[in-house]
Amino acid sequence: MSGDLTFLDLVLEPLQYEFVVRALATTVIASILCAVLSCWLVLVGWSLMGDAVSHAVLPGVVLAYVIGIPFAIGALVFGVIAVVAIGAISTTSRVKEDAAIGIVFSTLFALGLVLISVTPSQTDLNHIIFGNILGVSTTDLIQIGGLAAIGLVLLFMKRRDLTLYAFDPIHCHALGISTRRLQALLLGMLALTAVVSLQVVGVILVVAMLIIPGATAYLLTDRFSRMLLIAPAISATCAVVGIYVSYWIDAASGGLVVVTQGVFFFLVYLLSPRHGLVVKLTSSTRRIGTSPVIAEGSEWVVAPGEASATSLAESATQHQEGWGDTRPV
Repeated sequence: MSGDLTFLDLVLEPLQYEFVVRALATTVIASILCAVLSCWLVLVGWSLMGDAVSHAVLPGVVLAYVIGIPFAIGALVFGVIAVVAIGAISTTSRVKEDAAIGIVFSTLFALGLVLISVTPSQTDLNHIIFGNILGVSTTDLIQIGGLAAIGLVLLFMKRRDLTLYAFDPIHCHALGISTRRLQALLLGMLALTAVVSLQVVGVILVVAMLIIPGATAYLLTDRFSRMLLIAPAISATCAVVGIYVSYWIDAASGGLVVVTQGVFFFLVYLLSPRHGLVVKLTSSTRRIGTSPVIAEGSEWVVAPGEASATSLAESATQHQEGWGDTRPV
């Protein structure tokens, strides 16, 4: 890289190549869909489910290659098979949901690896595992854009029910809304999103794009409506930065997109105005000299016989700030 490059050169030169433009468009589309869905996944606590579904689509993609149909069809079929199997095992046996997720996810992922090893191919099927964003064709871009549009429309149409389910599933059920159908919708959206993101970062890193944006936005706002805007904005920005960095340093594009998201999360984790670590440590230090509350390790402990009603109320308020102030739309 020449030392005389200006900022405009840095921005415009990669856009001279069609494959870079397609990569940028595909990554931004996938990152926006993942980020919107991640807001609900983070609140519901389905991070592990996202991991499971993203890995379970691997055999479907390999079989789609063998049969000669679009990868998305095979991935979607196996994504649905995975979520149905997880639901069936956890609801019809003593095995709990986390164990069912582990069983289905690991079995299907291992099946995918076996199929790759026995499938003669002139195509490098390892791209399914690690992604191949720079190899996206125009047809792939149209396919990914269509699937992402369907996913975003479905999420927008059901956003109020999903939000109520995420905050209070019992209240949701009392209002006559089927929580099972909402669960099925979320699981179906997970499968769809995994398919969309497959070509960007591969099955291994899909889960990162499904969790990090929502978790980052959660540290920046206490309102869910804002979270739905902040998460895709952050994710799309990180996608563009990751692709540009990968172009200039000649490194793995999908990996750099996720690394950029991870770096942004840790910056927010440290510097968030209300929920950042620096703010919490600073406020805790101030309280040591003025409050009967004493610090023990990383947790606050109330000294026996010294706690006042005011200090306990403040502690309760602080404890609830993480979830209690995050209000639905």
